[in-house]
Amino acid sequence: MRGRAARRVALCRAALRRAASCGLLLVVAACGRPLTPLAPAPLPAAAPSAPSPAGVNSRRVPTHAGPRSDGVSDDDLAALWARQLRVPVDGLRRDQVRDSYTARRDGGIHAALDLLAPRGTPVRAADDGTIGRLADGPVGGIAIYASDPEARFVYYYAHLDRLAVGVAVGRRIAKGDVIGYVGTTGNAPRDTPHLHFQVMKRAAGRAWWSGPPINPMTFFASDGADAPAPAPRIPRSVPDWSWP
Repeated sequence: MRGRAARRVALCRAALRRAASCGLLLVVAACGRPLTPLAPAPLPAAAPSAPSPAGVNSRRVPTHAGPRSDGVSDDDLAALWARQLRVPVDGLRRDQVRDSYTARRDGGIHAALDLLAPRGTPVRAADDGTIGRLADGPVGGIAIYASDPEARFVYYYAHLDRLAVGVAVGRRIAKGDVIGYVGTTGNAPRDTPHLHFQVMKRAAGRAWWSGPPINPMTFFASDGADAPAPAPRIPRSVPDWSWP
């Protein structure tokens, strides 16, 4: 019996020694060999981005078409895009607008867009703002100068057949308000009624309407609306009013 007990004790001690030896080998292997990297855990789903404010197009700032005037910065173009201009002639879509900004005029470039439409088509404000000047001259004919709410830009609407009822210097207008009607006053060809539409950076000083031009061709964010019934005619002649 004692011999059997002694053999059992010896076998147990041998088993413990073997187990200890295996454990040491595992520890050495773990320290001596790099571990195979685990596959990265999946990233949490991105939170949905906040929607853009109503009416604001989130597309990046368009590229200015044609030469850019001195004094017009990238910040100016970003601010103009933020205004989300609409095509100011009823019934005219953006894809129907032709870029006449660089057309030759009197030794220079046109620096504006000619938006062709039938005589009497309503002209609507391309942006919110204030009417700052009305004119009736041999070049632009019956014309409106308006500024945006921050007085950073000037919008020039020329060759109008007539003004809309109630248009006056100092009147605040909303984007889409009817302010006049397409015509051929001034030096426009009598058989080609159109709106001469120009955007300028507002100049300092009294002649605020004479700042550097900006091509609005790529900055229209919405089309012209369907044309409503023609408005009643008002007298053609208007004085050259302005406010500083």
